[in-house]
This record gives sequence, C-alpha cells and structure tokens, in this order.
Amino acid sequence: MADTLLTPAATAAASDALHADILISGAGPVGLTLALALARRGQPSLLVDARPRDASRADPRALALSHGTRQLLEQLSAWPARAATPITTIHVSQRGGFGRTEMTAAEEGVPALGYVVRYGDLWTALAARAEQEGLAWRDTTRVADHGSVADGQRRLALHRDGRLPLPCTTRLLVHAEGTPYDDPAVSVKDYGQHAVLAEVSTAQPHGNRAWERFTPDGPLALLPLEDKLAVVFTVPPEKAERLLALDDAAFVAALQAQFGRRLAFTAAGPRASFPLALRLRGALAGEREVWIGNTAQTLHPVSGQGFNLGLRDAWELAEALTPHGLAVRDPGEARTLAAYAAARQLDRRGSAVFTDGIVRLFSNDAAPLRIARGLGLLALDLVPPARHFVARRMIWGARGW
Repeated sequence: MADTLLTPAATAAASDALHADILISGAGPVGLTLALALARRGQPSLLVDARPRDASRADPRALALSHGTRQLLEQLSAWPARAATPITTIHVSQRGGFGRTEMTAAEEGVPALGYVVRYGDLWTALAARAEQEGLAWRDTTRVADHGSVADGQRRLALHRDGRLPLPCTTRLLVHAEGTPYDDPAVSVKDYGQHAVLAEVSTAQPHGNRAWERFTPDGPLALLPLEDKLAVVFTVPPEKAERLLALDDAAFVAALQAQFGRRLAFTAAGPRASFPLALRLRGALAGEREVWIGNTAQTLHPVSGQGFNLGLRDAWELAEALTPHGLAVRDPGEARTLAAYAAARQLDRRGSAVFTDGIVRLFSNDAAPLRIARGLGLLALDLVPPARHFVARRMIWGARGW
C-alpha cells in the first residue's frame, strides 16, 4: 500500500512516467496540511516522503500551537483535541530584574492562547485524515530534482532503495522537507545557543499556565503538557553539553537555579538538544517550485512562532492555488507563485523580526538593557492595547494585526 497511489490524483503523462499537477515533497505536518487543504478545495496532489509512513507517529517532541493554528486544523477535521493541553495563561518575566506581565485567554476572548501537542500526535491526526481522504502518498521515496523545466512541467525522478528511478513530471513542486542545513539560497544567523529539551514534573499542578523566563543565557520556556511541563532551556553550546551529561537530580537542580522558586521541580525525563539559528530563504518561489515551512524559514523557538508560521504557509498556498474554491488551471504559473510569495512576506518577515528582536533584547545581561526590559514588561502589564497586540501576534500572526 505504501508504494501505490490511493487515488487517480497523479496519472501517467507518458507510458513510462508519473505525472502530478502538484507534487509535495515532505509528508510532515506542513506537507500534510497543504495536501489536505488542497483536497478540501477539490485540488488533488501527490505526497512524497523519504521516511517510512509511520516514522513520525511516536515522535515525542512538544509543539506549541497557537489558537489560530487550531482554527485552521479544525477546518480540515485534523485537530488532535484529546492530545492537546491548553495554555490559558502566559507569564513573562526576567531573571535578576524587575518587570513581568501576564496574558490570558479570557482577556483575548479565546478558549486558549495556545496548545501543547506532541509532534507524533499532531502528525497522526493529519495522517489519519489523509487516509480518510484517500490522498496519494508515496513513502520511503526521495525526490531528485533534475533541474529541467520544459513544456510547462518540471522533470523529476523518484528514488526508492533497490528500485530503478521513476521519471516524474509536475506543474508545481512544493518543498516541505524540513530545515535546510547546507542550502546556499538560505541566509543563516547563528545565535550561539542550543535548546535543551526535557519534560519535568512539579510539586504543584501547572494550572494550564506557560512560563517564559528570560535569563542571561537565553529564554527558558515551560509549557504545560498533560500533567508535566515541557522545557525549552536555551543556553550556550558548552552549557548544553554539561546539562545533557547531568543525572536527573542534578538537571532538576540546574533548572531550579535558572528558573527561580516560583515552581518546585521534582523529576526530569530524557533530554535532547539542538542548535538555534535564524534561517531565511531569499526567494520563496522559483520556476515551477515553491518553498514552505522550515524549508522557507526556521526561527528561534522563543514565543513558539516558527511551526505555526509554517502551517500558515501551507494554508495560504492552498488558498492561492484555489482562489474562490476553484483550482487554477496551471498551479505552477509564475504569476500565481509570485503573488503567493509577495503575500507571505509580511507574516514571515514580521515573525522573524519579532522573534529575533526578543532574542537580542533578552539574551544580554547588561544593566541598561535589563532596565529597558523591565520597563517594557511593565508597560505591557499596564497598557492593555500593547499586551493585546503581542497576544494577537502570537495567536494569528500578521492577520492578528
């Protein structure tokens, strides 16, 4: 079943070649969201992914999804309601300085500011919906781009281990493969930080409260996940290595020292880390190809913007390819792709500036900046319109403005 097309979405353009009007390379949450959004509007596509079909099902990583993302996924009947832990309050403060603020779902008139979901649970909900829709999907298959475009089509080859390459043509190749680490078309700003991830238990219930604590090492986020807290502990690379090497009790003590005494941590689970950088692709669209999600931009995890931004990429690309609910005649037409790329600039650039500015402002222990940060947090706490602006930016991206 994994090597067969489930629908006639991609049919043979020639006796020895496969054709799909839209080919999506990458069947993670962003690629699946795009395929489902297109199918909802009557536009078929072909999903191709290098991994086995169920490789992501047990992925334990915690994702912070905004309420706006929930609204998008509910329209696709793919919201993992039972697996999502709501965030009703976000407490923001800085260590060693004055100033704090809180944002609440009640104040913004929404059931939750966001939700914390394991990557595997989100992927499973999307994949189940894709199966119900009968989406065309080839797993354990790589897309090799031959770089040739002729007769309004891009010529590719689909590779699967132990088999001859399968020629393929498409009017539009959508890149949704994930973060590019060696692409010269992507500018990279290395933050000199690593994120250490873990799940921890606390002596008291989390009460659906998330914490964003700014420290000289970088932001420390605590997100409610089931009956625990998911930790995103931002530190310099050498400190990340030491934290990974600690036993559980020593890690809990280090986390307690970094966070302070507002919570009492009692136990910690397995840990992992990854380097942090801002990656921005200069051009979102090329000749009969377009980039979405982490292939287009990868942000710092502070404020949880990047993943939600990628899902908005997928949703708006589907809208661009099916205006007024009708599929365009040629999905790879340069004018259509240019319009999509232009429409995404405010959201993606705004998200990049927002997260990058927070990192630069709050990852410095200089006294003048510490005072400025405190005044900024105090202003957010005392001026509701400013607090609403930040909250709506986090919930809906550029549309929240």
